[in-house]
Amino acid sequence: MKNRELLFPKVTTQTALMTAAGIGLIALARAVYVRINRFELRDKVVLITGGSRGLGLELARVLAAKGAKIAICARNENQLEKAEYDEELEKAGIFAIRADLTNELEARKVVDEVINHFGRIDLLINNAGTMIVGPENLMEIDDYQQVMDANLWSALYMMKAALPHFRAQGEGHIANICSIGGKIAVPHMLPYSVSKFAMVGLSEGMGVELKKDNIHVTTVIPNLMRTGSPMNVTVKGKHESEYEWFKLADSLPFLSQDAKVAAKEIVTAIENGENEIVLTATGKVVTALKGIMPGSITTLTQFADRFFPRSENKLAKKGYESESDATHGLVGSITDAAAARNNEY
Repeated sequence: MKNRELLFPKVTTQTALMTAAGIGLIALARAVYVRINRFELRDKVVLITGGSRGLGLELARVLAAKGAKIAICARNENQLEKAEYDEELEKAGIFAIRADLTNELEARKVVDEVINHFGRIDLLINNAGTMIVGPENLMEIDDYQQVMDANLWSALYMMKAALPHFRAQGEGHIANICSIGGKIAVPHMLPYSVSKFAMVGLSEGMGVELKKDNIHVTTVIPNLMRTGSPMNVTVKGKHESEYEWFKLADSLPFLSQDAKVAAKEIVTAIENGENEIVLTATGKVVTALKGIMPGSITTLTQFADRFFPRSENKLAKKGYESESDATHGLVGSITDAAAARNNEY
């Protein structure tokens, strides 16, 4: 009987009431936090890096619908022009700037141009980035540098350029689009994971130190997302095989998230002043398991890596150069449709 009581202790009325009260206090504290940190987007000036396509373009659409004033920047002038005439953005009159944000001077110039055009900047969304897919033995030092420049340094350059203006205004918001690859090392995406681990650390650290200046930072952890971006990744190794696993994983609804849904969730997190948001149930579970059982998650990814293609081919190709019958099939067509919507062609 005593053993049974140890396994199934009696829950007294007092314990139940205290538990309910605790839950209520947590909910109340959460509501007060959201109210205090609420960020109204109407008429706010938002700068989105990598805003001409993919998630950046979807974020621009969601923010424009909320009445924000949108500035986007990207390297590709043709994609910027297409974004300006996007049917969901054209009426908003977005301000588009061509720039290479891996150059610190160009990053400063972008922020200055936005302020000259709108008079201020309220929210910076660091979304620009790049990706190389392939096995570790094919990744050169230059590959790591290229990905770090695009994913990490560009975000730091933009934050450093915007911070003096935020401090002068007495407030500001930053959202850094990181990745589940910044929480868990994904096989055959090592330079990307390295850059995103660094970006998560940068974003969290900035969030800690900037809050006292009334500058709020939201760290965004997306999972796989159906933006249509696979065709623009760089692929090394067995090009068709590498591209096949990546594109199909990015297409499957139970593995990836619709980009429009993701954009709405990110914007809601920004409005609510969230410190961090992990998108999708899968992302939340994997992140939690990594914290509880870090060694076990590494074991699983080590096992998964055995099934990835092996190669000695260091030639780099773009995703759209690595298409095959498999990636043009029914599943792959989901990503193709997303690419058409999100200006990835």
